[in-house]
Amino acid sequence: MKLILSVEPVRFPLTGIGRYTYELATRLQRSSEINDLQFFAGRRFLPSLPTAADQSDAVHGLKRLVQKNAVAVEAYRRLMPYLRKRALKGHEDHLYHSPNYYLPPFAGPSVATFHDLSPFTWAHCHAPQIARFLQKELTLTLQRADALITDSHYTRQELADYFGWPIERIHAVPLASSPEFHPRSADSLREALARYGLQAGGYSLFVGTIEPRKNLETLLDAYGKLPVALRQRWPLILTGYHGWRSEAIHQRIAQAQQQGWARYLGFAASEDLPLLYAGARLFTFPSHYEGFGLPVLEAMSSGVPVVCSNSSSLPEVAGQAALMCAPGDVDGLSALLRQGLEDENWRLAAVQQGLTHAAGFSWERCAQATIEVYRKVSDKR
Repeated sequence: MKLILSVEPVRFPLTGIGRYTYELATRLQRSSEINDLQFFAGRRFLPSLPTAADQSDAVHGLKRLVQKNAVAVEAYRRLMPYLRKRALKGHEDHLYHSPNYYLPPFAGPSVATFHDLSPFTWAHCHAPQIARFLQKELTLTLQRADALITDSHYTRQELADYFGWPIERIHAVPLASSPEFHPRSADSLREALARYGLQAGGYSLFVGTIEPRKNLETLLDAYGKLPVALRQRWPLILTGYHGWRSEAIHQRIAQAQQQGWARYLGFAASEDLPLLYAGARLFTFPSHYEGFGLPVLEAMSSGVPVVCSNSSSLPEVAGQAALMCAPGDVDGLSALLRQGLEDENWRLAAVQQGLTHAAGFSWERCAQATIEVYRKVSDKR
């Protein structure tokens, strides 16, 4: 099988889509079923699989600047497909897979991964010019794709219902947590956590982009209802990339930090993130909407109890191992946070349940199921 894999998401900041792309690419490289694997990004083929930088560079800064300009975004949207089409010419005997929604014009078979429908169903949580860009490009992807992959059964059904796309051509392929997310001793964490002013077991953790869709103001409201002594003993630590419309959230975090019970670490380096997970007493993820919710699985793999919302795909990902409530239920979330911090019997059971549940997901399984989608598409051509 000949495959072109777009690896454009493997860059700073390495979000869930970038991690998925990197882990999938690593496994596809090892597969005996793929005899020709080409990596593609921008408008060129790459000599090898890239790795993501931990800090912003000039290219990323320029991209952020361009994204703020509606004219520049539309010019990019019109020009790049043409450049990509030209670069891909002559490779029609390959299957093209985009792990990040976008499919360029391509004469060969093609597959795209749809992680969620937020550009359509949560458009207000994207910058207006970016939402318009995504809606136009993803609609073209639906016209070009031979098959679609989703991270969850929830998104598979949502995609079929929203666009009237044939559900038999949509394939749910779950993600997984990576091997570096595993339980660690307090001694092994001491030095790394000290750089952040933290101690193992001494904080609650949120990991994700700081944006309205993650429901962080509700989380801050719920945490603020906990007894002062509890909040100060186990402060809320947040790490993630600055998202769209995050100013009000950062103001709320700053207020909580002045009161001594919350802190924003910025975007944590990839080598520190597994250590921050493993050192947490509790992981909380009250998101309104997720196509999968990979941080929940990463926390469980790290041996950390989880409190999350029961919305969208999260019950599918968390199984029976997490405490869950509706994303808008401030009092309910506050009660679950207190239970998660104080109830030792539940905590011990949740750690074991979480480890067992997370072990049911693997990147090897994800890659093999993805190859099966490739094979179905190739057989139909």
